[in-house]
Amino acid sequence: MLDLQKIRSKIDNLDEQIQALITERAHLAKQVAAAKYAEEDNPIFYRPEREAEVLTNVIARNKGPLSDETLTGLFQQIMSSCLALQKPLSIAYLGPEGTYSQAAVEKHFGSKVATVAQHTIDDVFRAVEAGTAQYGVVPIENSTEGAVNQSLDNFIRGTSLKICGEIELAIHHCFLSNSSEIKRIYAHKQSLAQCRNWLAKNFASIECIAVNSNAEAARLAANESDAAAIAGKSAADIYQLQVVASCIEDIDNNTTRFVVLGPQEVPATGNDKTSLLISTDNKPGALYSLLQAFADNNVSMTRIESRPSRQALWEYIFFIDIEGHIEDELVIKSLRHLKEHSSFMMVLGSYPRYILNKL
Repeated sequence: MLDLQKIRSKIDNLDEQIQALITERAHLAKQVAAAKYAEEDNPIFYRPEREAEVLTNVIARNKGPLSDETLTGLFQQIMSSCLALQKPLSIAYLGPEGTYSQAAVEKHFGSKVATVAQHTIDDVFRAVEAGTAQYGVVPIENSTEGAVNQSLDNFIRGTSLKICGEIELAIHHCFLSNSSEIKRIYAHKQSLAQCRNWLAKNFASIECIAVNSNAEAARLAANESDAAAIAGKSAADIYQLQVVASCIEDIDNNTTRFVVLGPQEVPATGNDKTSLLISTDNKPGALYSLLQAFADNNVSMTRIESRPSRQALWEYIFFIDIEGHIEDELVIKSLRHLKEHSSFMMVLGSYPRYILNKL
């Protein structure tokens, strides 16, 4: 027969050891900060490649019963707390409070960072470019609706920022309202598209109004007696709305990919992605010639999107993600070919792949 008191005593003993080890880790983090300040005037403390290494080791060591996602989340919080002892980070995101972008920030950086809400995706780019935030997080694509064009257009506009990380977040939409007679539904346009079938079935005659973010939708619905919003559960808690229906997205595995924007280039980890911006002349076989470089060098392309260049009629720019790092030999060969056969090419960044996709 199991002795409950003995089990609890073992748990208390383990908790004491865990706390002592976390405290020791925090002291070592402060020593790292002191060593960096001794060598540099303005050292960089957020190192995506180092965090990827730590989390990869966590997954490799995991024997259960806790899931990889649970364990990496715990270690992400430990790293977040230790990083705050070195130099607190400020992260710009599409606000207001309660958006999926804010949830992506916390998933990637932990809770011990200062979050700086912005009105638009454009503002996130500008905040990091101006230095009012050290990093930014923006949505780049959704598994249901594809590219987030506002983010892509900011890269076309031109930016000094690099993509230095990626985050994948499962998106579960809720229908929120305090009203029994709904006349308007607010949501981000991507969310309206992701819930198209559910809305057609349940509120076909109700006006749907696109706004900058789902949290903004929740804020508006909370202040109007005849409105509703599509947003996450956290927005319901923040804006004191009732959850009328949960998981209303049309596709169960609805996921949004976010990217981290920052000033630095990230060293290779061995499990990386590279994002490119490419334009080519409008002539037969031009795009095929570009993409052939990846096939010839055994480089896998994971994504391609096109957007009007806005420079000439029917001229397009292509966003391409490939596996590998800009320092990898096969990627170097591919990019050399691309430069020869494209009218324009820009490397948006090489960065660690989303860590839970590693295994």
